[in-house]
Amino acid sequence: MSPAPELKATLTLPKTAFPMKANLPQNEPLRLARWTELRLYEELRKAGRGRPAYLLHDGPPYANGPIHLGHALNKGLKDFVVKSKTMAGFDAPYVPGYDCHGLPIEIKVDEQLGRKKLEMPVPEVLAACRTYAQKYIDLQTSQFERIGCLGRWDQPYKTMARDYEARTLEAFYGFLEKGFVYRGLKPVYWCIHDRTALAEAEVEYAMHTSPSVYVRYRLTSDPAAISPLLAGKHLSTIIWTTTPWTLPASMAVAFHPDFDYVALASGDETYIVAAELASSVAAACELGETTELARFKGSVLEHATFQHPFLDRSVLGVLATYVTADTGTGAVHTAPSHGAEDFYTGVHYNIDLTCRVDAAGRIHVDPEAWNHSTPPAFEGKKVWEANPVIVAMMEESGALLACHDLEHSYPHCWRCHKPVIYRATEQWFISLETPVTRADGSETTFRQQAIEEIDKVVWDPAWGKERITNMIATRPDWCISRQRIWGVPIAVFLCEGCQKPIMDATLDRKIVKLFEEHGAEAWDTTDTSELLATGVKCADCGGSTFRKETDILDVWFDSGTSWFAVCESDPELKPAYTSFQENKGTEVLYLEGGDQHRGWFHSSLLTSVALRGRAPYSHVSTAGWTLDEQGRAMSKSLGNGVDPVDIANRMGGEIVRLWVASVDFREDMAASENLMQRCAEIYKKLRNTFRFLLGNLNGFDPARDRVAEADLLPLDRYMLARTRELTENILDWYERFEFHRVYHAINEFAIVDLSSFYLDMLKDRMYTFAPTSHERRSAQTVLWQITETLVRLVAPILSFTADEVWDYLPKVEGRKASVHLAQFPKTTEIFSTDPAPLLEEWKQLFKVRDGALIELETARKDKLIGKGLDAELEIHAADELLEWLRRHVNDLKEILNVSKVTILDGSKREGSEVGVSFKVSPATGTKCARCWNFMPEVANYGIWQNVCTRCSEALTEMKIAPPTEAAQ
Repeated sequence: MSPAPELKATLTLPKTAFPMKANLPQNEPLRLARWTELRLYEELRKAGRGRPAYLLHDGPPYANGPIHLGHALNKGLKDFVVKSKTMAGFDAPYVPGYDCHGLPIEIKVDEQLGRKKLEMPVPEVLAACRTYAQKYIDLQTSQFERIGCLGRWDQPYKTMARDYEARTLEAFYGFLEKGFVYRGLKPVYWCIHDRTALAEAEVEYAMHTSPSVYVRYRLTSDPAAISPLLAGKHLSTIIWTTTPWTLPASMAVAFHPDFDYVALASGDETYIVAAELASSVAAACELGETTELARFKGSVLEHATFQHPFLDRSVLGVLATYVTADTGTGAVHTAPSHGAEDFYTGVHYNIDLTCRVDAAGRIHVDPEAWNHSTPPAFEGKKVWEANPVIVAMMEESGALLACHDLEHSYPHCWRCHKPVIYRATEQWFISLETPVTRADGSETTFRQQAIEEIDKVVWDPAWGKERITNMIATRPDWCISRQRIWGVPIAVFLCEGCQKPIMDATLDRKIVKLFEEHGAEAWDTTDTSELLATGVKCADCGGSTFRKETDILDVWFDSGTSWFAVCESDPELKPAYTSFQENKGTEVLYLEGGDQHRGWFHSSLLTSVALRGRAPYSHVSTAGWTLDEQGRAMSKSLGNGVDPVDIANRMGGEIVRLWVASVDFREDMAASENLMQRCAEIYKKLRNTFRFLLGNLNGFDPARDRVAEADLLPLDRYMLARTRELTENILDWYERFEFHRVYHAINEFAIVDLSSFYLDMLKDRMYTFAPTSHERRSAQTVLWQITETLVRLVAPILSFTADEVWDYLPKVEGRKASVHLAQFPKTTEIFSTDPAPLLEEWKQLFKVRDGALIELETARKDKLIGKGLDAELEIHAADELLEWLRRHVNDLKEILNVSKVTILDGSKREGSEVGVSFKVSPATGTKCARCWNFMPEVANYGIWQNVCTRCSEALTEMKIAPPTEAAQ
């Protein structure tokens, strides 16, 4: 009978209850339940007491739908930061937040309520909005938890919470009382679909097709005043615009004072255009042969008058340095109610600023400029519908010189994605030019102080600094009012006589207290008489009749005050944030997508600089966009999206987390079903590595069996040094948020250093040596330390699996209930000395190994040997290298997995590039039936034949009696 089966049973093979199959979709929810039972987040807070603080302040996602891959990326990255900082020895609380106010929710509620809304009081509509938002807060919370994100999910901050609304209003009053806020008529971005003003941050650009028109404005003043050469000529100027709908509001034509202009004769007509653009205008308007009659500076055109192309209106010639010679004609039609630059020109020249486009985008004619019994064809039409009508009117009157369609980048509302217009309305603004005093007492402006604070922040990537600096430097005043109801009211009383607000700090505090107790609805439900003192008078005009402002605050003001409403107010965060504000070393991180340079990063900066004189963060980190494998943005129409909840339910939350770790989040990132499957394959390999490690730790008690570092075998010492090197790198990468480098390093270490090398090399020692032998205990000591190290290093990323592995590790005194309560290993506890010299020595040894493996593979191909143990190897070297290799002869045998290695003097042999040469021979001796090594001393052990002395000793130590003939 073959002895092989019985001998195989004597091998000490890996054994663990850690399952090979993860069953993540089923087991992750069970682990989440265990974390809840442990009150893991609360335990982390207890463990963090007394540690240095690190604060990642959560930028609130909008509560109006399930999470998408961008959400999963964002929250995954934040979870990596919080967990890695916690394990690095910081107290790193994480209070998630939700952005609740704003147009999308109000529109959805409008759709749900339908006409019923018209009969409902405002508080009931607001209650419906709260219910809608809470529904998605609950959904998103469960989805974020499902992918393993730890935090205070049972008490997130919500911008619709009463205390948050009160703090937002308090912040607004802070701006108002410090003189930052004014109310005035200005053109702002206006969404005619949603009927509200928009801030810069709420505008995105997309392609739009507009009618491009060249229009004649006839000169009505004396041509000779421009140039004597033009006396008696029929003179006109030509304007170019892509918004014909603004022509009813055209009040002036702007010229650059320093440009050269020419008068071009074309037949009986003469046209004034910029000299630099003359040829292109002549071609576009098909003027044919032209003759230059005169040349003059634009400054002479100031106060010239022109006839409006289709209204009974005199149009004034004005000067403006914003006129360019890049495109158009050099003469710019000016509608003060529909453009920022136009508006300021209108103010300067005392031109009518009246806006005759209503909130829905319908145009209404100026009655003083239309002396007809019937209204014009564009009356009451929306701006886009009016374009072709106005073009037709000009064509009929002969004022239209050219028209064609132009596709160009145009501002759109980022909520409804429809094109927006500029519209002059009464709005509330924060002035960026408000004078402020620096901490050192010197004077500057609000804008400049914000720019100075940007310079004190660490921006990652570095280009973020320049981006937000340019935005702050060039942005107009901040329009903070919105004409909706779902938000924080601008709780101000306006004088009916002069429209100025009541400025009373005591009243402000009273209203804040009201909001704290009853929420924003109190502004609608509380009578004016309950708030205003009897007999109050307007400080400006003495009026005694007041009305409540009905506008709400921009939602970016809402979220931009989260540092004030949360970090400064929440008891869990306040100590850390106070330490930051007092410059005591605490860091505050904001981590969001790149669009937040004009969004949350931007509004948070402005509110904090205004109210506290400093930036609200010390570090800002920016993530790119999630794209498909073809580099396209994910969208429902393309069907190329990746649903993280679906991935978690099918493959596991760990796969989503592994994908987040696998990409460099600072750049745009590709995601697809295929890439998720690749992550799943990587996960299997990592899990199998952990399972193999745990299997080989069976029976190992660290307190009893651990081998001192000095007594470890050389290969084991090398692996400890390599593990320390890995740990040093990974801790540095965690510090720098380079999670993709952590991912790649751990993956390479598990697959290359462990599975393909060390664990493979150890099989002979682990399987065939006696369980308690020094050689085996040396290996187990290192395997234990590697596992203890790896499980901590991967815990921020593979949170479920690391915690599962933690449960199967050999028990040690004082072990925490979860890996997430543990800290990263100290590198000196892994390997006590600088690993570099030992690693360098082994680097040279691996060069020898590489050369030997080439020779072994050649011998295998030549059929000289079969497996590695069928071979013995002679290594020839000379001088110092000879002695060095002799010291490593046992190491070489193990890492080459051959039956014998002999080091010989090769001074008279021709060596290879590493100074050595090799000779492969079939192994001599007899093959041991148990360990398969060829040994010189092989004998029978009971009925087992061909058992080497080493295996016989192992069997004896294991007290395995050799079977007898009778037993067989």
